[in-house]
Amino acid sequence: MTSPAPRSLFQRLWGNPYLLLVLAVSFWAGNAIIGRAVHGVVPPVGMAFFRWIGASLIILPFAWPHLKRDWAVAASGWRWLAVLAACGIGAFNTFLYIGLQYTQAINSLLMQSAIPVLIVVLSFVVFRQRISAFQGIGTLVSLTGVLLIITAGHPERLMALDLNRGDLWVLAAVAAYAVYSVFLQKRPAMHPLGFVALTFVIGTVMLAPFAAWEAWGSGRAMDWGHPYTWMAVGYVSVFPSIFSYLCFNRGVELLGANTAGLFIHLNPLFGSLLAIVFLGETFALHHGLGMALILGGIFLANRRAKARHG
Repeated sequence: MTSPAPRSLFQRLWGNPYLLLVLAVSFWAGNAIIGRAVHGVVPPVGMAFFRWIGASLIILPFAWPHLKRDWAVAASGWRWLAVLAACGIGAFNTFLYIGLQYTQAINSLLMQSAIPVLIVVLSFVVFRQRISAFQGIGTLVSLTGVLLIITAGHPERLMALDLNRGDLWVLAAVAAYAVYSVFLQKRPAMHPLGFVALTFVIGTVMLAPFAAWEAWGSGRAMDWGHPYTWMAVGYVSVFPSIFSYLCFNRGVELLGANTAGLFIHLNPLFGSLLAIVFLGETFALHHGLGMALILGGIFLANRRAKARHG
């Protein structure tokens, strides 16, 4: 009997939803930080628009053979492609960048932590997908870890958060990404590269009139002479766009939206670690405790998923 050929490194990675989801969130971690850091230099809609132009130009040469092969499938599923592109590409990051013009990154990270909970609610309302006891307990434990990190171990800080119109934009972004995650199961049966590339292009087209209004109507054009503009657009075009969307979509495909969405709780954890490494912040006890709770919650929630998909 001939033994099966060993799988390549890519095949092993592509079949490991847990590692893929960790990678997706790690690439996303810097998105809110960069969006807030350059909010006075780079306009929000322009940031999103040129992000997706850059991502589309990079990925299209690799996705083109798959797009040609799957074009008929894509054409028959154009409605779901439009919905997913509008929510996950056009709305989510644009709303987030607009919100970061007016609110602090800590508010953004806190509200993004509601995405896994909202995914569970929408999955039940739309598809009647119930969660197991382990998933429910794991979600609560993980969310507790998020709050511990964000409040630095002082829960009373939640009462002191200054909510403003930027927070409403971030909440709209949270809702858009939850819808995107839940309805990924309706996406056409296309190659992952082709699907991601096509949603990038559709989302870019949707953003074009809003980017034009921002540049000429409101007077906030992209300042391409500023080095921060190139650095910010370059980062968000590659890591939180191409890599993260490929990894997250595959994670949802393998585990389902409820379980995959819980990994978004790693976002503030990775954001804190980035601040420690690059901004010189100190690793404190609440970071360690929060990390333990987040990882423990994800482990609990994935016990049932491992049994189903292992």
